[in-house]
Amino acid sequence: MSETYTEITLKNTVDVENAENGLIKQSDVRQTTVQALVDTGSTELVISEKIRRKLGLRIVKDCVVELANNQTETCHEAGPVAVHWKDRETFCSAVVMPGEGEVLLGAIPMESLDITVNLLRQEVTGAHGNKKLFKAK
Repeated sequence: MSETYTEITLKNTVDVENAENGLIKQSDVRQTTVQALVDTGSTELVISEKIRRKLGLRIVKDCVVELANNQTETCHEAGPVAVHWKDRETFCSAVVMPGEGEVLLGAIPMESLDITVNLLRQEVTGAHGNKKLFKAK
């Protein structure tokens, strides 16, 4: 099976709020744009320790992560982080894996962004067209 990647921008939400309140300049918001592996088998956003440090995300707690090989590993949960895909945005915490591994965009942030993956075309699209659809039912 082939892999699908999409470009996302991750931002430190504390910095975003501080910039909105005039405490720091917009240019001082810590952020990074990455090619994320779209991984519907993962529930969360997964980032590396290197990216956590670059964004200055606070470690919230330790968590146990089940890996693709069914092994478990204790990692950190950090955040909050803003996830931007095209004109859509969501906020979540991130599982932090040691080292410099790739970013995984899991099912929960994908659902919140209202996006889906078209495996035949290997692309990410809006689940309900060009605008994010909020559901309240």
